[in-house]
Amino acid sequence: MALSTETRNLYIERENKRRLNSFPAYNSLNLGASISFGIFLFLLLNALDFSGGSFNINMTVFLVALVYFIPAAISYCLARKVKSEILKNGDVSTFTRRFGFLLLPFTLAFNVFVAIAGFMIIKRERSVEYLLAAWSVLTSVAVMAISLVNVFKPAVSPTFFLGMGFLATLAVFYIIVTVLINRWVRDQQVDKRMLPFAVLLIITAVSGNLFALALGLVLLSKIKNQGKEKNIEWVDVLRRLFRNNTAILGMFFVAFLFMVSICSGLTFDNRVAVDSNFQTLLSSPTLRFPFGTDEFGRCVFTRIIFGARISLIVGLVSTAIPIVIGGILGAIAGHYGNVLDNTIMRFLDILFAVPNIFLAIAIIAAFGVSITNLIIALSVGMIPIYARTMRAQVLSVSNSEFVEAAKANGQKRHMIVIKHIIPNSMAPIIVRASLGIGSAVLSTSALSFLGLGVEPHVPEWGNVLRTGSRFLELHPYLAIYPGLAIVLIVLAFNYFGDGLRDALDPKLK
Repeated sequence: MALSTETRNLYIERENKRRLNSFPAYNSLNLGASISFGIFLFLLLNALDFSGGSFNINMTVFLVALVYFIPAAISYCLARKVKSEILKNGDVSTFTRRFGFLLLPFTLAFNVFVAIAGFMIIKRERSVEYLLAAWSVLTSVAVMAISLVNVFKPAVSPTFFLGMGFLATLAVFYIIVTVLINRWVRDQQVDKRMLPFAVLLIITAVSGNLFALALGLVLLSKIKNQGKEKNIEWVDVLRRLFRNNTAILGMFFVAFLFMVSICSGLTFDNRVAVDSNFQTLLSSPTLRFPFGTDEFGRCVFTRIIFGARISLIVGLVSTAIPIVIGGILGAIAGHYGNVLDNTIMRFLDILFAVPNIFLAIAIIAAFGVSITNLIIALSVGMIPIYARTMRAQVLSVSNSEFVEAAKANGQKRHMIVIKHIIPNSMAPIIVRASLGIGSAVLSTSALSFLGLGVEPHVPEWGNVLRTGSRFLELHPYLAIYPGLAIVLIVLAFNYFGDGLRDALDPKLK
């Protein structure tokens, strides 16, 4: 039976859409073009001034707007070209892929989305090593771009040029590694000449570049298992994680904040964030002060940069403590059971009955405002959650065959828990921790906003937001920018946690 013209066209449209969706580079180009064009329009509207019946234009903002319009136009044209070749030939030509190099320099304008599209289209077959190397380059260049804002200030940090040289060296090194991966890495086969580069990648991770750390560990694992038919489970998890674009964007923002938090000590001047400057009180956003200044003349942009360090430290430590304590208690309760299980879990139920925020407020009110007390306050309330999760996993793993085999071999019960049960129960804990860090950062900012977090003079996002909230009518940007920073970091951890959960789910392998 012949299909109608309308049905045939609908079938062709669906088939074309399926073919286009099978090429991530096409979707990345469209996303980069859309976001870049949106930023261009926003900057353009801010550059034009029609007040007072006259037309004025801020050339500085207009030029910055053009920096985003150019990659938007390139991405749009390249996306149309890619679409045409995919529908006509089923693939993208090598000539077209080379245009992806035009998008890479716009990382210096912090236009990460078009840079991602450039890396996606340049290479036809993208291994997990190539993707990690590309994201390492993007992260280091993005931190360089943020640090370059300091050149517009009257004075820079004494270590500014040292820090910029360090970041530039890292970026060049990661680019060299990316080139070598194209030559020396093939599927599970890694040339042994990559060994020193793998070690250097792990060493450079002291800068906070999590992608470089992961790449170094992947290369070392594959070199160690060279020639062996052995599947590296956590490398497969990374491979599945890279299929989720939102999860990788979240991971990028987290890695970017880690690197900024560490390298800001070299490229940013802490005095601009904490010292009062009565000559620049409540200044509007400029290249010198991208987010303006507060009521004491302190640069809000610099305060947000240094505030990332405190937020991440509090978030990580206040998540690690309940993981250790709750994990141990949950493992003991789940494995030994009976009276010990009831005693531990009933005590934790009492603790769980008290809302976390109220418990945190009570602890801080009793012991005083400080970062240490804040970490303790946030950690205590999270212990029952991780203990319950670990207990449930231990109960399901305790009856597994490998545990029975360990018992048959005469291993002691506590060694079975440490060597076999806990390692095989960590996947849900890791996922919950990735989500819990975002919640801890949000709680930190909320308590600081209420005056119960860190000391008022400390540049922490909640403190910055609290200061800016007093000027919402006349200077709303003082509250908008720190608020956006909090929203972005929470979203980043949530997206990364969701992607990690899917990557660890055995049903989705």
